[in-house]
Order: sequence, then C-alpha cells, then structure tokens
Amino acid sequence: MSTYKNQYFEGERSLFGEHDAEISGTTFGQGESPLKESRNITLQDSVFKWKYPLWYSQHVRADNTTFETMSRSGIWYTKDITVTNSSLQAPKLFRRSSQIKLDHVHFADAEETLWTCQDVRLTNVQVNGNYFGKDSQQVYLDHVDIVGNYCFDGARDVEVHNSRFISKDAFWNCENVTIYDSTIDGEYLAWNTKNLTLVNCTIESDQGLCYIDGLKMINCRLLRTDLAFEYCSQIDAEITTDIDSVKNPISGIIRAHGIGELIMDASVIDPQKTQIITETHKAKGATA
Repeated sequence: MSTYKNQYFEGERSLFGEHDAEISGTTFGQGESPLKESRNITLQDSVFKWKYPLWYSQHVRADNTTFETMSRSGIWYTKDITVTNSSLQAPKLFRRSSQIKLDHVHFADAEETLWTCQDVRLTNVQVNGNYFGKDSQQVYLDHVDIVGNYCFDGARDVEVHNSRFISKDAFWNCENVTIYDSTIDGEYLAWNTKNLTLVNCTIESDQGLCYIDGLKMINCRLLRTDLAFEYCSQIDAEITTDIDSVKNPISGIIRAHGIGELIMDASVIDPQKTQIITETHKAKGATA
C-alpha cells in the first residue's frame, strides 16, 4: 500500500495508473489526468484543481475532497466510486460511469453532470445546474435538492424519496420513475414518459404531466397546474386539491377535489375512455 500525505503534484498524469494507495491532505495542481487508470484509491482531505482527474478508474473512495472549477469532466468511464462530505464545483463531472455513491455532497455547477451513468445512489445531495442525470439508469435519490432545468431527461428506473426539484422539463422521455414524498416545481413536467408513479407529492407545473403512458398518482397535490394530463393514457390519479384545468386525457381515471376547467375534445380523443370524479360530481367522458 502506497501512502501520499500532505503532498503537491503538478504536470500531466502525475500518478497515472496508481493502485492500492492512500492519499490525504494532497493537492493535484495544474496538469491533466493525475489519477487516470488508477485502482483501489482512498482520498481524504484532498483537492483536484485541473481536468480529468479520475478517468477509467476503479474502486475509489473520496471523503472531504474538493473538485475545483477547472477539474471539469473529472470522473468519466469510472467504476465503483464513493464520494462523501465533499464539494463538487466543476461541470460535466460524472459521465459513462457506474456504481456511484454520493452522500453529503454539494454540486456548485452540475451542468451536464451524471450523464449515461448506471447504478447511482445519491443521498443528502444538493445540485445546481442544468441537464443533470441525462440518460442514466438505476438511480436512487433520497434527500436530494436539484435546482436546474431538464434534469433526468431520458433516464430509466429511477426511485426518489424526500427530494425537491426546481426544474423545467424535468423527467422527460423517461421510463419507470417512482417519486415519493417530494416537491416538484417547474413547467412541462414529465412529457413523453412511460410508467411514472407519484406518491404523496406536491406539484406545481404549467402544462405538466402530458404525453405520459402509465401515470399513477396517490395522494398528490397539484398547485397552480393547468392543462394537465393532455394525451395521457392509462391514468390512475388521486389528487387532493383542485386542478386548474384538465385537457384531453386519452384514458383512465382522474379523482380530484375539483377541476376548474375540463376540456374533452371529441375530435381528438374519445371522452368515454376517461372517468372524471370530483367531490361535487362524477362524470364519465365529460365534454366541454
């Protein structure tokens, strides 16, 4: 086992191919790919200042470690990495990597981060940046706050708990997404998605929840949400609040406290295939 403590490295590939090493209190300054192709690395109280620090690496543990702004595109093609209690300041940080565990980390600039990754677990994570999580699979989130548009576009097999999303166009083009006890605020939620389940969620979304095949909602609140469910099929929705407006759902059942405006255009959908239930009336295939 090699040990590096309180050291400073510069230059390209300073510890290229390093394996079975403990690194603490160490700064990697200017110079690309300092730990490229590394294996079995433990990092503690260290800093990466430059590009591509952990490409093609395996079995990495990093705690209280900082990835500064210019360590962009830092962790690509890497397998089995855990990062805890760390500040991640660089964009495009994770891509085409797998077996990722992040706990108590802060993404200051998560632009185009976590793309095309597999087997990802995020707990107690704060994210700021657009296009987070694109095309990733097998993703688990608990106590994650995301501020940034277009998160998880094209993602598959996503499970979310106790999280908050301030995001326009979140969860587009996804498949098999289940969200529990969370808040989502942003326009055009989850268009073109298949198999979306929302449980105990609060949602505010202009023209949200449209073009979905297989939408299940249990004990959810829709606040200031209009033109919802357009061209959605196989709906099973239980909404505890009023919905501003519902437009042209294809099939299923919608239960709500009330609906401000119900638009069912028989020239484009069959109103008989959707059942609408509110506290004041029950109507199958209601038209306007």
